[in-house]
Amino acid sequence: MQAFKKLNTTVMPLDRANIDTDAIIPKQFLKSIRRAGFGPYLFDEWRYQDIGEPEMDCSQRPLKKDFILNNADYQGAEILLTRENFGCGSSREHAPWALEDYGFRAIIAPSYADIFYNNCFKNGILPIVLTTGQVDQLFQQVQPGYQLAIDLEAQTITTPTGQEIVFEVDAGRKYRLLNGLDDIALTLLQSEKIKAYEEERAKRAPWLFV
Repeated sequence: MQAFKKLNTTVMPLDRANIDTDAIIPKQFLKSIRRAGFGPYLFDEWRYQDIGEPEMDCSQRPLKKDFILNNADYQGAEILLTRENFGCGSSREHAPWALEDYGFRAIIAPSYADIFYNNCFKNGILPIVLTTGQVDQLFQQVQPGYQLAIDLEAQTITTPTGQEIVFEVDAGRKYRLLNGLDDIALTLLQSEKIKAYEEERAKRAPWLFV
């Protein structure tokens, strides 16, 4: 998992509330568990005029010109600014996979669905919770080229005018993101202790290891 320390990049505004995971990555794309290659299908039904299918060549698909992902002025943005209850609906981990594969490293919203919020941390995305008023203010300011600087260690967001916004994040989740540790990598940090336990266990109960 890619570590997250600091991010200074443009912001893409998606001014909708209650965006569910089926909108983020529709159900037909859940057949694959490769964890990569989902970026072209992110927000598929909102992004394209036709119906998407796995392994489709999206470069030739007709676009919905008014959808924000198709706005050339916001290409390359790594921060998604959106509204409350983002990631609601089913618990598919493909949703953060698609967001990360597209290029988003951070999301800013007033609230998230719990499972989606947890899955973001497990896949290298920082989901930041701000108040509705703070999010409103950012929506008023955002425009093409608008940038924010996020410092996870300091837990701050800095606007182009120098305003500093402090956000909260669980210490354990922060440690994992700063060090790029998913569940498996976190477990492997204890590999020597695990090995020692297994060796001792084999001595005490050798019949279990036959």
